[in-house]
Amino acid sequence: MSLLQEYELLRRVPFFADIEPAKLKLLTFMSERVAYDADKTLFRQGDRADAAYLIIEGEADIIVELPTGPMTIATLGPHEIVGEMAILCDVPRTATVRAKSRLVTLRIAKDPFMRMVREFPNIAVSIMRELAHRLELTNNQLRSALSEVRRLRDAGIEPASAAAE
Repeated sequence: MSLLQEYELLRRVPFFADIEPAKLKLLTFMSERVAYDADKTLFRQGDRADAAYLIIEGEADIIVELPTGPMTIATLGPHEIVGEMAILCDVPRTATVRAKSRLVTLRIAKDPFMRMVREFPNIAVSIMRELAHRLELTNNQLRSALSEVRRLRDAGIEPASAAAE
């Protein structure tokens, strides 16, 4: 994929749609195209955050480590970004990201990514919207899981994780 193709790809991503072309070309130039085979890990929960990844091709599973073992909480695909939350919050990675299929990404290092966020408030707003949407999905999953736990307890069945405590 050429720099021009990567630029065109970034331009179609809502996060980057309002960036002036010269700045977006610079971001493209500072980014690195990285491919992963299926089941390869991009980063692990707890790792230091050094980059965000724009998915160009393929899918990636978002996996959190729980006391009961790993749990896939989402699958992301083309034109979606992973790894931005830890960069924005300056915290360790909150999840493991693993290629579900062959995965091609554009790796955007922390410093250029943060520079774009500072220079273009629209990016920050887009990221906040995306994070709010992900939080809403997580809340819905949590509500559903808690409802299932209550249903099991009402039926006299102790959920496995509670029985281990």
